[in-house]
Amino acid sequence: MIPNISNNLYLSPIYRKAIEIFTLSRNISKYLVHDLAPLQSNGSEDSNIYFSGDIVQQSISLAPEIVKAESKTYFEEKHKHAVFLTQLTNVLYKNCDRLERSNSNGRDFLPLLRKELKKFRKLQRNWMLTL
Repeated sequence: MIPNISNNLYLSPIYRKAIEIFTLSRNISKYLVHDLAPLQSNGSEDSNIYFSGDIVQQSISLAPEIVKAESKTYFEEKHKHAVFLTQLTNVLYKNCDRLERSNSNGRDFLPLLRKELKKFRKLQRNWMLTL
C-alpha cells in the first residue's frame, strides 16, 4: 500500500480520466494493430505500428504518476511528477496526431482519444493548482 494516499485519490476525476484514457488507448491500439501489422507491398513494415504501442505505454503511465505526485510530501517532488505527467500527455497527443495520418480504419477513433486528452489537460491544470 502506498503511504499518504487516501482512497479519495482513486475516486478523483483526474485519476478516473487517466484510467479511462488508458482503456480507450488500449482498445484503439488493438484495433489499429490489425490494420498496420501486415507487411506493405515492398516487404517493409508500417512504421506507424510503433505509435500504436506507444499510446498504450504512455497512457498506462498516467495514473501511476498521479499517485506518485499525490504521495510525495514536498512540493518540489510533487511538481517533478506533475511536470512529467504534462510531458506524457503532450507526447500522447502528438502520437495520436501521427496515427491519424496512418492508413488504417482505426484512425477514425483517434479524435475521440484526443478529445479525452483535452478534458484530461483541463483536469490536470486544476489538479496541479491543488498540489
